[in-house]
Amino acid sequence: MASETDTTTETAARDYRETVFLPETDFPMRGGLPKAEPEMLKKWEAADLYNEVRKARQAKGAPLFVMHDGPPYANGNIHIGHALNKLLKDFVVRSKFLMGYDVDYVPGWDCHGLPIEWKIEEEFRAKGRKKGDVPAAEFRKACREYAAKWIDIQREEFKRLGGLGDWDNRYATMDFDTEAKVTEEFHKFMMSGQLYRGSKPVMWSPVERTALADAEVEYADHVSPTVWVKFPVKTLLPVEPSGEDGEVAASVAMLTEGGSTGGHAPSTASRSPSPVNGGGENTSVVIWTTTPWTIPANRAVSYNPKITYALYEVTEVASEESLGFAPWAKVGDRLIVAEKLAEGIRTAGNITAWTQVKSGVELEGVTLSHPLAALDEGYGFDVPMLAGDHVTDDAGTGFVHTAPGHGADDYLVWLKSGYSLDSIPDTVDPDGAYYPHVPLFAGLKVLETEGKKAGKFGDANKVVMEKLIEAGNLLARGRVEHSYPHSWRSKAPVIFRNTPQWFIRMDSALKERSVSATEKSLRETALSAIDQTAFYPAQGKNRIRSMVETRPDWLISRQRNWGTPLAMYVDKKTGEPLRDEAVNARIIDRIRDGGADAWFTLPDAEFLGNGYNPDDYEKITDILDVWFDSGSTHAFTLEGRENTRSPADLYLEGSDQHRGWFQSSLLESCGTRGHAPFKGVLTHGFVLDEQGEKMSKSKGNVVSPQDVAKESGVEILRLWVALSDYSEDLRIGKQILQTTVDAYRKLRNSIRYLLGALNGYTDAEQVAYKDMPSLERYILHRVHALDAQVRDAYGVYDFAGVIRPVADFASQTLSALYFDIRKDCLYCDRPDSVKRRATRTVLNILFERLTAWLGPIMSFTTEEAWSYRYPDASENVFRTLTPVPAEWHNEAEAARWEKIEHVLDVVTGALEEKRREKVIGAALEAAPHVYIDNDVLMAAFDGIDAAEVFRTSQAVLSNSMGPEHAFRLEDVKDVSVVVLLAHGQKCQRSWRILPEVGTDPRYPDLSHRDADAVAYWDKLHG
Repeated sequence: MASETDTTTETAARDYRETVFLPETDFPMRGGLPKAEPEMLKKWEAADLYNEVRKARQAKGAPLFVMHDGPPYANGNIHIGHALNKLLKDFVVRSKFLMGYDVDYVPGWDCHGLPIEWKIEEEFRAKGRKKGDVPAAEFRKACREYAAKWIDIQREEFKRLGGLGDWDNRYATMDFDTEAKVTEEFHKFMMSGQLYRGSKPVMWSPVERTALADAEVEYADHVSPTVWVKFPVKTLLPVEPSGEDGEVAASVAMLTEGGSTGGHAPSTASRSPSPVNGGGENTSVVIWTTTPWTIPANRAVSYNPKITYALYEVTEVASEESLGFAPWAKVGDRLIVAEKLAEGIRTAGNITAWTQVKSGVELEGVTLSHPLAALDEGYGFDVPMLAGDHVTDDAGTGFVHTAPGHGADDYLVWLKSGYSLDSIPDTVDPDGAYYPHVPLFAGLKVLETEGKKAGKFGDANKVVMEKLIEAGNLLARGRVEHSYPHSWRSKAPVIFRNTPQWFIRMDSALKERSVSATEKSLRETALSAIDQTAFYPAQGKNRIRSMVETRPDWLISRQRNWGTPLAMYVDKKTGEPLRDEAVNARIIDRIRDGGADAWFTLPDAEFLGNGYNPDDYEKITDILDVWFDSGSTHAFTLEGRENTRSPADLYLEGSDQHRGWFQSSLLESCGTRGHAPFKGVLTHGFVLDEQGEKMSKSKGNVVSPQDVAKESGVEILRLWVALSDYSEDLRIGKQILQTTVDAYRKLRNSIRYLLGALNGYTDAEQVAYKDMPSLERYILHRVHALDAQVRDAYGVYDFAGVIRPVADFASQTLSALYFDIRKDCLYCDRPDSVKRRATRTVLNILFERLTAWLGPIMSFTTEEAWSYRYPDASENVFRTLTPVPAEWHNEAEAARWEKIEHVLDVVTGALEEKRREKVIGAALEAAPHVYIDNDVLMAAFDGIDAAEVFRTSQAVLSNSMGPEHAFRLEDVKDVSVVVLLAHGQKCQRSWRILPEVGTDPRYPDLSHRDADAVAYWDKLHG
């Protein structure tokens, strides 16, 4: 037989390469994504892809899916967290298109607020102009221009990520129409009676000079001074000297007189007010606080009747020599503290010995002196003791120093005890300094607001402690590291400060006037709406629910310039807002025409009309909390537009928005419409570096989406997001991105192989399912199951539940099994053979399914692959995913191939062993003898070419137990393999070694199959 090495023949061996079908495609192995993606974006933009897909869906009557965009803030380039958020949204948009929906998604921006104000203040300062010197209209114009610039920049950066949406019709909270609509929403609260003005302590940022809502505050570790302060017992309220009341009187009398009741009734003198030093001296209630600066604002001390309090008399203190200073506690001092906490207080006060005089001290009716009363008569008022459930004995002294102007609990217990609002003192001004009327401390700074020390605590704490020492009422001091509230934006500490603000009630029944009547409070309505909302992940429901259950009234006013105003008038006599729909309509019309500036610049008569005297009304110039702005976006984005609806199907943001946008949107909609603006809420975590650390420029661990796009391509970011569990915090870095690149290459190569294997494929090659071989039916069964899995995963926004099983299917079932088994058939069988046509039919199905399944995630790559397959087709890859035929579900074939793969594992192990031992080189050199001591496994191979499955030239199956020396796997007891060398000659076309090679005189160096295929090829090509 002639061969390539036979030098005795005059005719050279034939080169059969032209007769072999090898995969061929121009689809490159390397994506070249950084260059290819921008070109793809141009193509999508030129085709107006988003709107064209919508039109196609609407023409078919597709169901509508609405995803409402939570607005990012328009100030700076996007970061990796932005990229995560927008990519998840794009996965939703594209997957819903894939499932046949008409998807409404309008990107938006949040434009008002402090960060932009600061930036503009900084720009004016650089020009030598302070904010106070800049006309308000000019200042707001500069803010508007700054936000507009960043909207344009961010929009292009977001579009670079491949996101589909109505970018040309974006919304922005600073648009005139939007400001008018937000004002209209505000008026609904005003008209319904849910709005009120209250003077209460709110979180106040002296640095930003405005009140802050809960959502604008974060907690960070902070070291604060701590003080134990003595409040001298001053007087007793009169009580009856008999029975239970007599015991109370006796107990308290002992505190002021220094005696022991000894079970006897107190003297008459004890029932009348008696000075602390009258008869028995130095009795004090001890408080502990981390805010010494609030002592000037103290008006009471709170206790809990459930706590056991005890009276101790100091008998010995540490020496001045041992301490280096004279201890502030003195022998003879009598101190009342929680018995549980006494030992810690004794140690803190450098008291080396004391005696418990009384356990179970009763405190009802006790009056104290202010600890600074001896220094200034301005503190000469009585300090009552108030019972309160907020007092605990977990730490401190068991008493709470109560400054109703500087704490929420303090405020509530003060009012609950019957004291009036106007009795709450104003002690600290908007700049964080004591007002001029505050005795001893006028002008001192609690917090610095300017210069290098801005955001640092000022001298107030230090000076207050010095005055307490001077007054003889500081028992001890120290320092403690604890969690302290800071502004979310400025990162500066905040304080609680009593100030008039506007609130929306959470608990009183809604007094509806302009919306449908309901007896439910806003809190009840919101909680009910939460229960009707789907959350992804499910635990998000509990998180937002607990926040709404306990949140205070919604503080909506801010004392700033750049924002939507609380555009209303207040009657100077009654303090009530002017509720007049005609006035409201004029206000909204003027704002729609001229933006928020109209409220600040036009004369009052322009809004009030002829029916009201402007002198009788106060014009409110506060601006709305920016969360009210963004919480109202549903009102102007989902309502009043064509081809959308409200409520939205989905809101999607970071998990921090449970306290932010999700909650403000929920409250705004529930307060004006009685229901949530969303049907579903999806939350994602934050992005950390590879070590799980927060990213920061100072650490040098920042990964920017712009850099990844330039170096690897956005497709890698898209795949990274899909491979991650977004419900938790995500990690990213060089190694993680490299792993993602590797995963991308495997998927790209699978698609590339399909494109090459389908070269020249036409519908004429199709084989009906009933005529397909067993392996093809098995692969289509897997497609059927995976298609359902993909649909389900996309339905619950589980993108990892899409990409991971699809990637596993591509690498394991396809590349490692199906492609490898059918490679010989695909390359060497006659083109008209049923098996080869069935293979190509399935490959075509696989291409269409893989590109569809991966399309929402690997959008650039699947679109590129589609364009290579169908370069002249008008339809793009973002088509509707049609159902797979039910007949593809074939449990019998699945069970058969599970058994075949069971055997295949053992054969593969045996071949690898012989390859390591250099017995064989390639698997085609082998002819394994496979012993199957299992009738069910043996039956699975009926009608199956075992050699093709094993990728060997020959194979023998025996339904028996193999010899002892046969190869076995520990966990497979009924299969063993003896690897023999294939006998015969090597086919010069397929490289299989077969005895039949050389028996066909036409093609003496080919197997029968290959000879038949070449003859067919020769006939076609003349």
